Amino acid sequence: MSLATSIAIYFIIWWVVLFAVLPWGVRSQQEHGTITPGSDPGAPAIPGLKRKLVWTTVVAGCVFAAWQIVYAYRLIPLDDLAALIGFMPR
Repeated sequence: MSLATSIAIYFIIWWVVLFAVLPWGVRSQQEHGTITPGSDPGAPAIPGLKRKLVWTTVVAGCVFAAWQIVYAYRLIPLDDLAALIGFMPR
């Protein structure tokens, strides 16, 4: 697999993991007790984006490493994957 393909796959995994990590540890302004005038009470009081970006990078790196091992060592053959999703090759 080329370097460009690996980077593209990591980028996709990173974005998916980002959306999974964003809700971690979020407390709304209403729960925190300080609502900024003009904002929604359900908006995060302290988003903590830097911490979440670091966690996203770490988790995405682990997922990508696992995917790379499965791909490199052919631990899941394409025929088995096709049978798993219900598509039988001819």
